[in-house]
Amino acid sequence: MILKKTIFTIILFYSLTVIAQGQIRVTPLDTIKLPVGIKYKGKIHDAVQWTDKLGLNVVITTETGTYPIKSADSDGLWGAELFAYHYIITNDSAKEMWKVYDFIKPCALDIYAKFKKNAFQITDLNNDNIAEIWLMYNVECRSDIGPNEMKIIMYQGQQKYAMRGQDKVKITENQYEGGEYTFDKAFVNAPEEFREYAKKLWDKNMMQTWD
Repeated sequence: MILKKTIFTIILFYSLTVIAQGQIRVTPLDTIKLPVGIKYKGKIHDAVQWTDKLGLNVVITTETGTYPIKSADSDGLWGAELFAYHYIITNDSAKEMWKVYDFIKPCALDIYAKFKKNAFQITDLNNDNIAEIWLMYNVECRSDIGPNEMKIIMYQGQQKYAMRGQDKVKITENQYEGGEYTFDKAFVNAPEEFREYAKKLWDKNMMQTWD
């Protein structure tokens, strides 16, 4: 009886996960055996694949980490970049749908350009069998305590949506700064479920961390 209940719980959990993603089943990508034509810069952070109306999709996010910038005028300058790539795979070849590129450079202070941990999401909120791809990250060059620039970039097909603002930081026991955001025009005119999901993703991940 216990075994049956355990199996039922596992099946129920899996089913709910799939339903929450609008029937799009996302699987990890073997980064050792990438399809021909996929090129990227940096170290892979996320790599997934799924099939929808567009075909076989592959999305990879990468980070370069902090690196020194050589300059004849000054020393101690640093840079950091992050990327996201969306490919459609056809007959073992890859066609790039879009690429996101953001960076901080040159910077002589504390530098931060990273995707938010566990914030990368694939959904189909409007159930049209075309996935929405959610990226969330910080980019900042600073030396003091305060909010950092934070963004959510979402793509559905080749349509880009952007939510920009600041993360939230605890200054004192009872004082916080940051957390504000604005939607771009595409998000303002998007289906309501897109904005609602974006707000939940922002609220869940807006507290500043330096992991």
